[in-house]
Amino acid sequence: WPYRQILRPEHFQEGFAPSLTLVNWPQIDYWLGPIVDVSPEEAQKHLEGARQLSFSFIYWMQTEAPRHDGGEGYPEIRLRPDVTGTLDGMAKYPYIRESRRILAEFTVAEQHVSSDLRPDGAQKFEDSVGVGCYRIDLHPTTALKNYLDVGSQPFQIPLGALIPQRVENLLPACKNLGVTHITNGCYRLHPVEWNIGEAAGVLAAFCLDEKLAPRAVRNSPEKLREFQKRLESDGVELDWPQLHAV
Repeated sequence: WPYRQILRPEHFQEGFAPSLTLVNWPQIDYWLGPIVDVSPEEAQKHLEGARQLSFSFIYWMQTEAPRHDGGEGYPEIRLRPDVTGTLDGMAKYPYIRESRRILAEFTVAEQHVSSDLRPDGAQKFEDSVGVGCYRIDLHPTTALKNYLDVGSQPFQIPLGALIPQRVENLLPACKNLGVTHITNGCYRLHPVEWNIGEAAGVLAAFCLDEKLAPRAVRNSPEKLREFQKRLESDGVELDWPQLHAV
């Protein structure tokens, strides 16, 4: 199954559909300006610049990219507005790799998950509410050309990273949990975000049932275990078997 492919023709009858792939590569990272903390006009300028960068990459793929079977260009590549739901075939929204994050009761750092720093496995968290697995993968930004791709261990999602230090009854539901710029590189993946969101939703329901604030659940070993049992009953994995680094 090739990288980011979402439809593979070999799985269907011949002639059913061409291959369909989502493209998210460093070649189309836009570095020339941010779209947050700027005026709407400035943001729109950079959004259009990012679109044009993506168009230019597609044109290069169609006309100049070295072909696997010899020659240059893949003229058969085309955009799919019917799939993306946009007039031009681009995504509906830009992909922001790193969001604002809460200042959490616990922050997951590189030292907890890096395979170089933890060759025997990631840090075990007693308050785990899920799992994730991906390399620490950072793309260049509008501030720094700080590309980074290093190994990590299959990791857990600690409940402490979902509890703000100061604000009550506010829960992050995606990659805005308590991680660093570095560990965002492996916690930002969509399957991890889905797990974070699922844990946040179940925690909200649990807190309503128990008439507790989220931090009280984490601070009570008894209530924490009850909450974890509810997650497990919903099919949420809280730990990995013994696996190798990625």
